[in-house]
Amino acid sequence: MTLKYFNKTIFTAGFAAVFFLTACESDLDRMPETEITSASVYADFNNYKGVLAKIYAGLAVSGQEGGDGNPDVGGIDGGTSNYLRQYFQLQELPTDEAIIAWNDGSLPDIHNMTWSANNEFIRAMYYRIYYQIAVANEFIRETSDDKLASRNIIGENAETSRLYRNEARFMRALSYYHAIDLFGNGPFVTETTEVGITPPPRISRAELFNYIESELKALENLLKDAKTNEYGRADKAAVWMLLSKLYLNAQVYTGTQRYADALAYSEKVINAGYSLKPVYQDLFLADNNVSNNEVIFSVNFDGQRTRTFGGTTYIIHASVGGSMNPASFGINSGWGGLRSTKNLVNLFPDANGNLDKRGVFHTAGQQPEINSVFAFTDGYPLIKFKNVRKDGTQGSDNTGDFVDTDFPLFRLGEAYLIYAEASLRGGGGSTTTALQYINNLRQRAYGNTSGNLSSINLDFILDERARELAWEATRRSDLIRFGKFTSASYLWPFKGGVKNGKAVDDFRTLYPIPDTDLNANPNLTQNPGY
Repeated sequence: MTLKYFNKTIFTAGFAAVFFLTACESDLDRMPETEITSASVYADFNNYKGVLAKIYAGLAVSGQEGGDGNPDVGGIDGGTSNYLRQYFQLQELPTDEAIIAWNDGSLPDIHNMTWSANNEFIRAMYYRIYYQIAVANEFIRETSDDKLASRNIIGENAETSRLYRNEARFMRALSYYHAIDLFGNGPFVTETTEVGITPPPRISRAELFNYIESELKALENLLKDAKTNEYGRADKAAVWMLLSKLYLNAQVYTGTQRYADALAYSEKVINAGYSLKPVYQDLFLADNNVSNNEVIFSVNFDGQRTRTFGGTTYIIHASVGGSMNPASFGINSGWGGLRSTKNLVNLFPDANGNLDKRGVFHTAGQQPEINSVFAFTDGYPLIKFKNVRKDGTQGSDNTGDFVDTDFPLFRLGEAYLIYAEASLRGGGGSTTTALQYINNLRQRAYGNTSGNLSSINLDFILDERARELAWEATRRSDLIRFGKFTSASYLWPFKGGVKNGKAVDDFRTLYPIPDTDLNANPNLTQNPGY
């Protein structure tokens, strides 16, 4: 049994993970009521994998019931508050890769880069992150060696419990990584924090970096070897990949570059036995869990068992509209939302994937120029994620509502790009090897060697990351690292809220701590500019 299905059955395990974090008001109550108690669940080892599944599934689904019912985060629609949906939006919508036609609440402010500290979509992501941390803390706390012994969980069951505990530590580190990237500073809680006694302390961005690094460095010796865990569960390669991403952005997070470390850990991933999936498009289909030796860590979905209007269900439905045929994407309808700007389109030789097969856009009935944010036909939708299998059949949900397509959070293709960038930034390694890794990606994209290069530079790397990783929730972080996110040196349609784009204030490289949390926790400090 792989995590493709382990992750799909939603267990009622969000029982006692409350900690004093956000507003005590009723608009955002993160924990559902449940009759299950911590003691009753953890008394039986047979429940442990189900609780671990809840932690993994927290990236994919929004609550205790299918269709986002009984959501973990209250005060906002369950599908809207979905972890991956909000992470995608905060990483893609304020960039050149994506724009959305919907005028829902404060959503237009994300692409316009005019958001405030009471933006409900930013608030939903913040609460999702700390809800995940809370659930992971509870599991880590309840599976300590002392508690396992007190429950007579010994021998092989105890060893398995420790592995689960360390996977929960990885998941907590992953959410803290999202926190450091999106918000910088914030509240800090671990399994040793007393639950609900006092407001948690603030941790600075540099301190949080050190904590994430120390956790991951410990875990690289504690998780299963690369490629030996169930599909969708963390192993050593997932730890190495997250460390390489952390180090690649260390200059942004701490002011001190760590490119040599980024290269070293990307190299660990590259040498771990992964290989590029031969056909690029197959990475993003409904059966992308099958024979996929490229993906290192994924967020898993199943149209029968993870029924959510977030995740890849959102990405696929929202990027279909206009004259597009929903059936060709394995869905019953398009939501007419997501398109790309001409900046992304112009990175490819043509918009139909005739040369570089990564650049396939729907052009019929669309115009490349975005004159109106709210007109779906302004801008080309990127054709990437689909709810159809390699043989062309639809995913498992016959209604076409929910999708099977897993989201590749970490994959070998990005490890190649990290190695190349870190090397160009002075991190060592071999420029010949870096060039070969880039040409490996381009040979897959072109189907031959016609796209091969004889040299590369950093400007090329930023563009190649967009070509390879578009709509994979990396672009905001990339533009910040390259100094392009807020400046006038690189503009795209409606950056700053104007048609041709304009520079915005540098404080926009961080999202604000939600006002509700600042009001509830006197230890917190708002990010500059808000």
